[in-house]
Amino acid sequence: MTATDNQGRTQRSGAVRRRLVIDVTPLRESPDFRRLWTGHAVAILGTQMTRVAVPYQVYVLTDSTLMVGLASLAQLIPLMVCSLFGGSVADAVDRRKLLVVTEGLLAVVVGGLALLALLDSPPIWAIFVLVAVTAGLSALESPARSAAVAGLVRRQILPSAFALNQTLTQVGAIVGPAVAGVVIAALGLSTTYALNVVTFLVSITVLTRMRPMPPAHQVTKPGLKSVIEGLTYLRSKPAVMGCFLADVNAMFFGMPRALFPAIALGQLGGDAVTVGLLHAAPGAGALIGALTSGWVGSVTRHGRAVIISIIVWGLAIAGFGLSHWLPLTIALLMVAGAADVVSAVFRQTVLQLSVPDHLRGRLSAVHIGVVTGGPLLGDARAGATASFSSPAFAMVSGGLACAAVMGILGWRLTALRRWTLADAESSAGADAETGAGAGAERREDGA
Repeated sequence: MTATDNQGRTQRSGAVRRRLVIDVTPLRESPDFRRLWTGHAVAILGTQMTRVAVPYQVYVLTDSTLMVGLASLAQLIPLMVCSLFGGSVADAVDRRKLLVVTEGLLAVVVGGLALLALLDSPPIWAIFVLVAVTAGLSALESPARSAAVAGLVRRQILPSAFALNQTLTQVGAIVGPAVAGVVIAALGLSTTYALNVVTFLVSITVLTRMRPMPPAHQVTKPGLKSVIEGLTYLRSKPAVMGCFLADVNAMFFGMPRALFPAIALGQLGGDAVTVGLLHAAPGAGALIGALTSGWVGSVTRHGRAVIISIIVWGLAIAGFGLSHWLPLTIALLMVAGAADVVSAVFRQTVLQLSVPDHLRGRLSAVHIGVVTGGPLLGDARAGATASFSSPAFAMVSGGLACAAVMGILGWRLTALRRWTLADAESSAGADAETGAGAGAERREDGA
């Protein structure tokens, strides 16, 4: 074999690795993105632990899947209201300062959950109130975090930045629930919540090292007028609206979280550790999907990728509802998680590349409301359906409905199905002509 052959083989091997292995260029190029990413990595670990602890606590106290679903539903109104308002705030104030303040308040509220867990029979209404407040604060924090990313990295590597965000989200979704199951069983619910408080404090420390992130230029003051301005702009972006509809469909029909306790303790005959494993399995699949996301930068038809991945999600969830064997159940949830992370990366890219900076907070807020509100509605649907039928029926029917509806939406939503990077460049050019994209261009030049 000649040296030329060896060189060619090495080049081909390197190209394959680049298409598979996640691109860490955003972390290398941007110190502030690295700090934002690191702080979120710590905080999300504790947050995922709390997301396991709350439904488990409610189910143990009430023995009711309906009450678990209602615990999720209690978060919906504060989440939606605060998300829209939080987006207008994120566009008008220093985004770094907003992140620090909201995470500090979250630490206080989760501390309240830790104190309640010390009681032998804590009132269910108090748990509902605290998780509702937590949802509202998270809805203020998330738009600022999401909108900040586009101002910290180059446009060309934005999909890689979102893939990195998805990676840490999924690492938290694996480690957090798995640790939560062990901690709940060994040390109790109060310790689980207390660990979440500690993670928020560490995240705040990291965020304070970022440079300030004030608005790029004059924007509408936070309030109803600002929210309406963002929603009005959304109407002019059918591809972005299509992404939102696609995600609502996936989460409403296919979100299985509310049934994890019932399926783990009943259908699979497990315990608290099994509950943790079910919560961790989608994250494990999503992590694999994120770590092998080097190929996302070569995809041009982002909308089509969203449609296909959500159909795969729905079919995997339907299979999950039929399984009575833990290894197969985990495998199907991992497939669902991998499909979900692909959908998330491309939905985020479509959103951020279709929207100018001075509106990113508000449109990110709508996105956060959809991403977090959809699962809450899905939990309520799944819990209610299972209460008059069975957990298996709730999951199988929901997963099949998700895949079918996504097929119909994919056919009807032409703008989403045909969206490409060329559409993003066209949108950016239009914004630049009207002056809307001035702030975004300044940051890109300085990146």
